[in-house]
Amino acid sequence: MKIWKRNLIVCWFGTFVTMVGISQIAPIMPLYIKQLGIYNTAEIEQISGIVFGVTYILSAIFSPIWGYAADKIGRKPMLLRASLGMSIVVGSMGLAQNVYQLIGLRMLQGVISGYCTACITLVATQTEKRHVGWALGVLSTASVSGSLLGPLIGGSLDEILGLQFTFFLTGILTFVAFIATLLFVKETFVPEEKKVLSTKEVWRQLPDSSLIITMFVTSFVLQLAYFSIEPIITVYISQLSNNASHIALISGMVFSAAGLSSVIAAPRLGKLSDKIGPQKVMLIALIVAGIIFIPQAFVKNPWQLMGLRFLLGFATAGLIPSINSLLKKVTPDAIAGRVFGFNMSAFYLGSFGGSVFGGQIAAHLGIKYVFFITSSLLLLNAIWFYNKAFKKLNLITKANNIEKKQSKNRNISNILL
Repeated sequence: MKIWKRNLIVCWFGTFVTMVGISQIAPIMPLYIKQLGIYNTAEIEQISGIVFGVTYILSAIFSPIWGYAADKIGRKPMLLRASLGMSIVVGSMGLAQNVYQLIGLRMLQGVISGYCTACITLVATQTEKRHVGWALGVLSTASVSGSLLGPLIGGSLDEILGLQFTFFLTGILTFVAFIATLLFVKETFVPEEKKVLSTKEVWRQLPDSSLIITMFVTSFVLQLAYFSIEPIITVYISQLSNNASHIALISGMVFSAAGLSSVIAAPRLGKLSDKIGPQKVMLIALIVAGIIFIPQAFVKNPWQLMGLRFLLGFATAGLIPSINSLLKKVTPDAIAGRVFGFNMSAFYLGSFGGSVFGGQIAAHLGIKYVFFITSSLLLLNAIWFYNKAFKKLNLITKANNIEKKQSKNRNISNILL
């Protein structure tokens, strides 16, 4: 097996486990806080928000820092640091004696983040160029499915094995990811001999910083759209369902439906982006996703909502790999870690912002408006992307294709000679 394929397999597993570990906290957190001695409902809700959000905020702050470290000393050391750190910290959450220890551990989880950023950078820089889109598409399925399946897995394990076991299992799995990374990930990394660049100097090295900013904004909006439904899904399912039983299970299934279809579609859309250009896949995916959000406001039962969420996953599956492919295309390898780190910060901020945004809109305007406003944001993002980046990226793709053809012709000429 080629080294880049083996790296992809290990990174996929590690990314999936990491995202499950980050997101599985949502459905069990109120119960765990109650178990730790907080019984007032208002206090539980307030502390749950702090515990849930603090990890995303600190992850957003530290992702660029770890991206900088990856550019300086290599991506594999960052994978080892993050996976071992996650194993210890998340496993320790199951041993917390009070909410203050839990909050502290969640903060530490945000600080040691960076596994996903290092995986994206490693796969983007070590994979053969003609397979980069496909590889990033495969890797994105781990991130999306882990984020969306995490709440369902956490809630299910709670019923079967208890709250603490959820944390212990995540710790064990991330330690397995650490061992797999240590033994099987290979990286050809040559550190830059030049002095370390400041953030301003990094931006000056970019061929077109406006393209990078467009990708960051799209990453933020995409995650905001994903997570806007998270705080209201149980309430919405309760309104749609005549049967009050199994609401939590049905909510988890609805939320996870988009993750399942993303797993199916992302590798195929990654291959398509290698052929026609990721910017085309990205534009179409933004438009389709924006449209599919609208009928979710008019469903009559949970199964209709689940079907639409499943279709949404097919649309959004083309977004994450396309964003990463385009970032790779317009970013020099020497600063790729920092750029991907900033992009991961946009993801984390979108995840946190989406959770807050969805709850606030539902509380003030009604649940249906969450879908209308999210749809509008995606469609506006599509218009902005088309105006600011689409034409430029088409020109870059054409130039790259011409260069590939010329290189291929030169190779053929050399063989004939």
